[in-house]
Amino acid sequence: MKIAKFVMKYGILVLMVVGLFSISGAAQAEDNTLVFASAAEVRTMDPHITMDNTAWRSIYYCYDRLVELVGGTTDIQPGLATSWEVSEDKTKYTFNLREGIEFSDGTPFNAEAVKFNFDRLLDIGSAPSGLFKVVTNVEVIDEYTVEFTLDHPFAPFIKTLATNQASIVSPGIMEYEEDDDYAQDWLSANTAGTGPFVLESWERGRRMVLSKKEDYWGELAKLDQVIIRFISESSEIRMLMERGEVDMSTSLTIDQMEAMRGTEGIVIVEEPSFMCQYVYLNNQNEYLKHVKVRQAISYAVDYDGIIESLYRGHATQMRGPIPQGLSGHSEDVYQYHQDFDKARALLEAAGYEDGFSVEIMVSPTVPEWRKMATVIQDNLSNIGIDLEVRSYAWPTLRDKLDRGDFDMSFGYWTPDYPDADMFTWYWFLSDNGGLAGNRSFYDNHVMDELVTLERREVDTEKRMALFEGIQWIAVSDAPYVYLLQANHQVAMRDRVKGYEYNPMLLRMPNFNDISVSE
Repeated sequence: MKIAKFVMKYGILVLMVVGLFSISGAAQAEDNTLVFASAAEVRTMDPHITMDNTAWRSIYYCYDRLVELVGGTTDIQPGLATSWEVSEDKTKYTFNLREGIEFSDGTPFNAEAVKFNFDRLLDIGSAPSGLFKVVTNVEVIDEYTVEFTLDHPFAPFIKTLATNQASIVSPGIMEYEEDDDYAQDWLSANTAGTGPFVLESWERGRRMVLSKKEDYWGELAKLDQVIIRFISESSEIRMLMERGEVDMSTSLTIDQMEAMRGTEGIVIVEEPSFMCQYVYLNNQNEYLKHVKVRQAISYAVDYDGIIESLYRGHATQMRGPIPQGLSGHSEDVYQYHQDFDKARALLEAAGYEDGFSVEIMVSPTVPEWRKMATVIQDNLSNIGIDLEVRSYAWPTLRDKLDRGDFDMSFGYWTPDYPDADMFTWYWFLSDNGGLAGNRSFYDNHVMDELVTLERREVDTEKRMALFEGIQWIAVSDAPYVYLLQANHQVAMRDRVKGYEYNPMLLRMPNFNDISVSE
């Protein structure tokens, strides 16, 4: 009788306890699963549409490309192409393709598939197509040979083929085409590649599951699944990681990363990166259109204070627009430092000795920007410039940047391919105003000529000389405040093995090589 009453009274509790053990057992059964936490949601899985690093993390390993990056380096190796030849005038690239490969939908990979991809990319004409507008024709030579014709020599062309934008999608997606959309709607929520993973499920706002492709043509992924959880609050990500419910994340703040160092079971990996932070100075603004005003602002900023107090020393001051570690960077280029006397003299020479008022844009998406804005606000007040800080949601900020509807704004940039062209042609060509790259709407005809020449020059020595000149002009004209080059930090549980950092895949861990073990 007492036993019966106990069961009746506590039966539900018993079942709950049993359920907890069952859940624990299920978690152990799924031990070959990596849980990655992302603060931002994915909007589309179509590699020919998105320029969002958050989406690239989910997309990249569901596809392959003609060429791939080598491990943790910026070197290039064969991918879906086994080899290639380049014409003497550097305008034709002929690729020999791997045979016997199928996409996840069973469609064979061949030269027709390659042509379909670049036709699709260029016909859609979204932002990812910008890398390949130099391509004038893709011709199928035979089933496993394809030839690209370029409008002119383009020095970094092979490197661009290792980007997410160059991911090769199955032509079989055309089964889902609607209203001549190249199946954009279907591919936004599905994958159709030859890569080591496939998209298994996606609960928008909650999580995405990538599963190992068991018949992958190359080396099989070590993980059975990657679960990407979308968690907007970095404090929650930290809590879940410390509890062992999240294995890996790049979405923690600098302070949180610092606080977690030394925590049992957690490893913080830190590496130098090409991720650069700037202040965009809108050169169309009535004050900022004057080069002396822009130079004055560059002299007013406390670079050392920002790096030491806000970044805890996990960054270095930029020296010109091309980051350290990237071929073409010059250590001889002038570097601004805080000098209020010089800044005031420059403002006076520009006719603004009494100062003026401008606004600077920040977004909660990058918490460090608000802190940096406070420092720079104080810095500029010392030379008579009143800086008002305005916060916008990320989509709004990007829209205002694209339209040039701002005075000053924080911004960051990471290269898509390992070449200084990413930091010169995009940033300084006058035709690239807005989100295309030139977010200061800088206009200098001499610079236009130089950045056009550098990407067409195939002689390395001559190209490096062009980059040297570009950097000196870029620093002298000061269309941006070149703030800092931040180190990249990843937090992970110590059960995560095989992570290899690649500076070109900043927020895209090598899921194909990672394993987990207690």
